[in-house]
Amino acid sequence: MNNNKTLEDWIAECNRLSKENTYLKQQITSLLQREKFNNGSPDIVTKHSPLHTKIKLYRSLFKERDDAYALHWEAQDGRSGYLPACAHEWDRPICQKPKIKCSECQHRTLLPLTDKVIEYHLKGTHSIGLYPMQNNDTCSFLAIDFDKQNWQKDVLAFAQVCREHEVPYSVERSRSGNGAHVWFFFSERMEAPLARRLGYMLLSKTLEVRHEVGMNSFDRMFPNQDALPKGGFGNLMALPLQRQAGVNGNSLFVDDSFTPYPDQWIYLSTVKGLVKKMSTKLLRN
Repeated sequence: MNNNKTLEDWIAECNRLSKENTYLKQQITSLLQREKFNNGSPDIVTKHSPLHTKIKLYRSLFKERDDAYALHWEAQDGRSGYLPACAHEWDRPICQKPKIKCSECQHRTLLPLTDKVIEYHLKGTHSIGLYPMQNNDTCSFLAIDFDKQNWQKDVLAFAQVCREHEVPYSVERSRSGNGAHVWFFFSERMEAPLARRLGYMLLSKTLEVRHEVGMNSFDRMFPNQDALPKGGFGNLMALPLQRQAGVNGNSLFVDDSFTPYPDQWIYLSTVKGLVKKMSTKLLRN
């Protein structure tokens, strides 16, 4: 217990807990009502739920190519990036990097994305990225990356367009804290070109609103291609809820004031999937 807190500190803490309690009650009530309407049983995951339950929910949303994943690396000179995880990395003499690039190594053995890998990511042991596009050029989500100056205003305008078109979305503050990803989760696998067309349609509608200032903070989409390059993976997407970044309020899902939701797992339990039929209808209009 911290005995150095002032009365103002304790009042502020009580107000924070009161707001969090109100939020949790609202989310749970919403879940119960939705499941009752669907004649199903509520499946609520919270921050107190068992780890395997959290991972199951996590993987139900962030569906990916599971025969490979990428690990984040940082060099002493400040460089950083992601590389496909390999069973022989730095295993001499098999691994000959940096003399031989990983993409050109005949001994590269890709590691599959397992629950244990997800667990280490959530605990902050490492940071991983996934490859959203399957070998058949379909995907289970679309993520739009905003950064640079004015990213917050652009994200809010983009979110407003999504609401006007009744497109369910989720906003995650990026790992760096200097941008955000807007996620769209699909109820069924969707062809990458169709998913990307939906993203560009929403961006175009947003640009109509912000035509005077533009949308310079838009960076890219994930997936970033309509089809996988031969023998390639396509662009990777850094996974959210990385513990070390989360300590600073980053890599977390946020509300319209960019404040992280008090319980990320309850929020993820309420995420609605976008059906392919709805996407096709939106693109026709």
